[in-house]
Amino acid sequence: MRAVLSERFPEHGIQGEEFGLDRPDATLRWVLDPIDGTRAFISGRPTFGTLIALLENGRPIVGVIDQPVTGERWVGAAGRATTFRGPMGGTIGCRPCPTLASAELSCTSVEMMRDVMPQWERLAGAVRRNYWGGDCYAYGLLALGQIDVVAECHMKVWDWAALVQVVEGAGGRITDWAGLPLRPDGDGTVLAVGDPALTEQVAALLAGTP
Repeated sequence: MRAVLSERFPEHGIQGEEFGLDRPDATLRWVLDPIDGTRAFISGRPTFGTLIALLENGRPIVGVIDQPVTGERWVGAAGRATTFRGPMGGTIGCRPCPTLASAELSCTSVEMMRDVMPQWERLAGAVRRNYWGGDCYAYGLLALGQIDVVAECHMKVWDWAALVQVVEGAGGRITDWAGLPLRPDGDGTVLAVGDPALTEQVAALLAGTP
């Protein structure tokens, strides 16, 4: 991916977990995560994905979630509706969920929440059901109206940059735990909701320190 992007867009920056940052002063920067969900990948689970994002002055303007095993792909771009392609079809669009009591909640792993367990337990106790696992796939399911809330932390820019326009282009909202826009120099918390009305409720439950 780096070779292709460098050839096509030699003036753009490129950032990824494995090989650092090229051309850090570039206004436009590609952010890559070739295997999001390493544990899923090495254990043979099909939910790992490839994430590709384009940032302009630090703000995500394009995002792609590609699931190579399932053949599904979400593409989001600023000012446009998210598109979805998959062998089983599916209609893009987050679903209404005005109350947390009816919400489906997802997070990749328990280990991610160890140092914020009191906050997590407040949230998990307020929803209908809680699921573990999924990595980037959970955000794709949120954009398809299957999940209502994803809350995670210790996320790097390559973990979340591609998710922003996918979620928001499907009608959802994605912020940090305080309800503020995600930033490359942020605190690593990520909150995605299918119904934007949930943001304030979830952020209030996640507020505070253990």
